[in-house]
Amino acid sequence: MGRYRTGSPGFACGSSQATINLSAQSPALPQFAPAAPPHVPLARVTRGDATDSIHYGSVAVVDRNGSLLFAAGDPHFLTTTRSALKPLQALPFVAGGGIERFGYSRQQTALLCASHSGEPRHVAGVADMLERAGCTPDELQCGVHPPLFYTVREELPPAGAKFTSLHHNCSGKHAGMLAYCSQRALPLESYLAFEHPLQQAIRTAVAHLTGVAESSLVAGIDGCSAPNYAVPLDRLAAAYARLAMATDDERYGEAPAKLASAMSAHPEMVSGEGRNDLILMRAGRGDWVTKVGAEGVQAIGVRSKGWGIALKVVDGNARGLHPATVAVLDLLGLLDAAQREALEAWREPVIRNYRGLVTGRVMPVVRLERRA
Repeated sequence: MGRYRTGSPGFACGSSQATINLSAQSPALPQFAPAAPPHVPLARVTRGDATDSIHYGSVAVVDRNGSLLFAAGDPHFLTTTRSALKPLQALPFVAGGGIERFGYSRQQTALLCASHSGEPRHVAGVADMLERAGCTPDELQCGVHPPLFYTVREELPPAGAKFTSLHHNCSGKHAGMLAYCSQRALPLESYLAFEHPLQQAIRTAVAHLTGVAESSLVAGIDGCSAPNYAVPLDRLAAAYARLAMATDDERYGEAPAKLASAMSAHPEMVSGEGRNDLILMRAGRGDWVTKVGAEGVQAIGVRSKGWGIALKVVDGNARGLHPATVAVLDLLGLLDAAQREALEAWREPVIRNYRGLVTGRVMPVVRLERRA
């Protein structure tokens, strides 16, 4: 197994103490600055004419060679990639002929990179992927959660509704991982183990596209139980610049372009109705490939420019991420009038209370500095 660094161990709460004396806590506890240097304000939340809160973060924009072109805050901030890593995690399977071997459609190729909403088309697509690979839903190790489309619709799941791992937003990624193992007669039950040949191949792909040595990748466990990696923000941007290239990659051939084109052609399979990856890629008209990640991460590849863009909101709140993303695209000259109109609700969303009254807005305040 390639060498890599793991993050700090997690902490579990389970003390029987009824009270905690804060003054007696260890002086080793981290101290946080009142603002968020070296990050900068990306979005401002208003209530009336007052500032209710500010979302801080950083932005990196690079060219296809990884050179930094524009930035805000700390473009080298070590960033957990979360679901923005999914296209890179699919590279070994696609480069190894997995799509052709199992006859996956372009929609199913997009599902390999998806944080889908658990809509019927998503569930059916993943179920078919598993069947074609000779696998079953019971072999998915992503866990179970209610479909995300209920959240988008602001609805509760029906009483007594039962869901399976197929509804998990990461089930397409996991189906691809199982298919990789099936194609190579690798163990299925341990496919998420760091030392598994699949995960070794994924680490190599992540290192290659980001330009970060395997020994410098900071490893962790994602919400779906798969290994995940943190890299500097500009390295995530560089990966998406390479992902969006129309030419073959020196190591993975046409696989990056095949994944990117499937995502931009079928953004409805990457996320779902009413969600930002779908809205952004539709607005991009085939020029943008993008993937959001949990805890305030967005990565975008721009084919026509050869650029990669990555944003991180350090408080992890997508409320600040989406307005900043649209503003960055506009600041870079990537939006025409029709695209601005299509993305306006994401650029400056209105905040309403439970009676439907407008109480404020989320307004982008990001500024980019030229670095090239």
